Amino acid sequence: MLLIIFYLDPLLVKAARGDPVSRPPAWMMRQAGRYMAVYRKLAEKHPSFRERSETTDLIVEISLQPWEAFRPDGSPIRSEDDLKALHPIDLEKLHFVGESLKILRQEVGGHAAVLGFVGAPWTIATYIVEGGTTRTYTTIKSMCHTAPNLLRTLLSHLTKAISEYIIYQVESGAHCIQIFDSWGGQLPPDMWEQWSKPYITEIVSVVRNKCPETPLVLYINGNGGLLERMKGTGVDVIGLDWTVDMADARKRLGSDISVQGNVDPAYLFSPLSAVTKEIQR
Repeated sequence: MLLIIFYLDPLLVKAARGDPVSRPPAWMMRQAGRYMAVYRKLAEKHPSFRERSETTDLIVEISLQPWEAFRPDGSPIRSEDDLKALHPIDLEKLHFVGESLKILRQEVGGHAAVLGFVGAPWTIATYIVEGGTTRTYTTIKSMCHTAPNLLRTLLSHLTKAISEYIIYQVESGAHCIQIFDSWGGQLPPDMWEQWSKPYITEIVSVVRNKCPETPLVLYINGNGGLLERMKGTGVDVIGLDWTVDMADARKRLGSDISVQGNVDPAYLFSPLSAVTKEIQR
């Protein structure tokens, strides 16, 4: 006797691929967090952010909290790779990510998409070069002109590591991967074209070769001037921030790529009626 089980793709995955869907999928870029009493209670018991980020049971519990409460279409898992030296990525040290993804994939089944997360090479490089967060990015921007070869070496190293990390997440259970070039918008378009786009494009190519069915999403904060260039990386979905009109973005990008976004987070402090109206707009 042969048992055949059909697994339907979650709504978010279908939309990311550009397939017809019954409605737009909903998900929040920051789902779990302090706004939830259940999360605050857990954080009191486990005050270390690193413990909450690197303990499989806690990762799963935190990731499932908003999904159980709201049942959105995406259940993202988030992780940061603290690169302090140039060495090959050791995926064994990230076992908690793989284990968590496998459990989350089983828990949500076909009802939601498990979203993987990585930073883009340029964005991760800003933290490495600047030594933390900054408002000016003066050091790394200057490095583009004063030490370009050194910066390219760093970006190439990060590109390889990020590519391997994405594939690891997909093989562990992630349905989709979102690439966050959070600080790419700090670059003028011509500099982003030179210092960020080639490395993201290479990541997309490597992942496509290994995981051709996995949708890739690219988000840049402040991306209004970069939409067409972002499309050129080969990703499946362009994430829009709240300063970009979705209809205008669709005209600029065409119909052969999906768009995602662009609700202003400030609406979370508005009445429910205002939030509902904005989402349905």
